[in-house]
Formats: sequence, C-alpha cells, structure tokens
Amino acid sequence: MNLVQLIYASRPFGFDQAALNGILSQSRRCNTRDGITGALICRADVYLQLLEGTVEALDATYSRIVSDDRHLEINRLSYQGVTERLFPAWAMRSDPARSWMWSPAEVADGAIAQASQQQLLGIFERLAVEPAEAVGESSV
Repeated sequence: MNLVQLIYASRPFGFDQAALNGILSQSRRCNTRDGITGALICRADVYLQLLEGTVEALDATYSRIVSDDRHLEINRLSYQGVTERLFPAWAMRSDPARSWMWSPAEVADGAIAQASQQQLLGIFERLAVEPAEAVGESSV
C-alpha cells in the first residue's frame, strides 16, 4: 500500500460547535470507511488538518473537502509519501488550537502559508504524542 500524508489549511465558514461536531462526525464515519487517519486542529479562524491514507482515498477526500461550503480559502500545504501513520488509531482526532500555535493575527498575516513543511508536520507530531485525555477525547 502506498501511504501518503496531506496537510491543508482553510478558513472556517460559519464556525461554531455544531458545525465542528458535524465535520467531526462525518469525517470519522467516512475516514473509517476509507482507511484514512489524521487530526484536525480547529478554531474560529483556521482549520489545519493532516490526513493519511492511500493516494486514491486522500484524493477523493480532498476533493470532497474542496467542495464543502464549510471551508473557505482551502490551501493544500503538503502532500508526500510516508512509511508510517502519525495517527494510526484515529479516524479523526480533533484538537482546539493550542497556545503554541500561531495567534489569530499571525494567521491573518499569512503565517500558515509561510510555514515550512517541517514546521507544519512538527505541529501534528507534537499533537500525536499528547495523551487523548489532554484534549478531552478518546480515540475513534
């Protein structure tokens, strides 16, 4: 199996807890079906997501995301082959953006678009080693 990893960012449209719950529910159901794992970092000004799976599954999922009206200004930041999953037990881990993430002003000034692939991956590597209890959820 050729495993790939995709990182993208978008700006939420109509962000609230109900919208986020809908995204998480739908993505967990579809990702389980399609063999995709990953994590979504979210707050009112940004979605930053890492997805891992086969080329076919990720390309189909990303196409659905691009056409989803809950996302604005979608920007694919990284797409690369990997040898192992960073979130093997998570159909979709969610996490509110931490204090070590960019501030809303930094995001507005383009910090995400200017970040290197390694900086982006580092954010998810840091999240991957945090226990689920630290963000108040269990693996799904």
